Amino acid sequence: MPRRTKQEAAATRAALLDAAEEVFLERGVSRASLEVISRRAGVTRGALYWHFRNKGDLFRAMLERVHLPFEDLLNELDDSSVDHHPLEAIRLSCHAGLRQADTPRHRRVHGILLHHCERTDDFDPLEAKAEIARETCQALLRQFKQADLKQQLRPGLSPERATDLFHYALSGLFWEWLRAPQAFTLSERGPALVDDLIRLIGRD
Repeated sequence: MPRRTKQEAAATRAALLDAAEEVFLERGVSRASLEVISRRAGVTRGALYWHFRNKGDLFRAMLERVHLPFEDLLNELDDSSVDHHPLEAIRLSCHAGLRQADTPRHRRVHGILLHHCERTDDFDPLEAKAEIARETCQALLRQFKQADLKQQLRPGLSPERATDLFHYALSGLFWEWLRAPQAFTLSERGPALVDDLIRLIGRD
């Protein structure tokens, strides 16, 4: 494919994803039609189907643009010392993830996930939310198990319970941010919460 054509295709795909964010947020996923999304993007239905098979495919691609796998955040840490300090790796990765997530696009997409998703006969968008949560919890659990082996967890606290504490605390933070985003930013409040959790979970 010629370079210009590839660029045009990428621009069309991005326009469709932008339009999907807007329409899903306005109408909800089940009531959003592909016709409306393609018109909002300024393209034909045929162009939409060239990029996406159906609404579920479009929805998943929208999530992919903002999804931050926790394992990737861990792998991006440029500090060999964190290999010996799993709790510090969790802390730094969470800080990085919160900074990356503190954008209008992340707020829109997570708002769709929390407030504008309805199960349909074609697909279940809520399953995407559950999959993201499972993926994050599995990565956290692996790190907390390493911390437990190194005797870095507070005595009596299991890796599983530490994972639950982290997951539910951060989920609550995200819900409050989405409920009233003008009240605070994730990059302001989030890192301090993460640091407090690490202090509570870690051995004195």
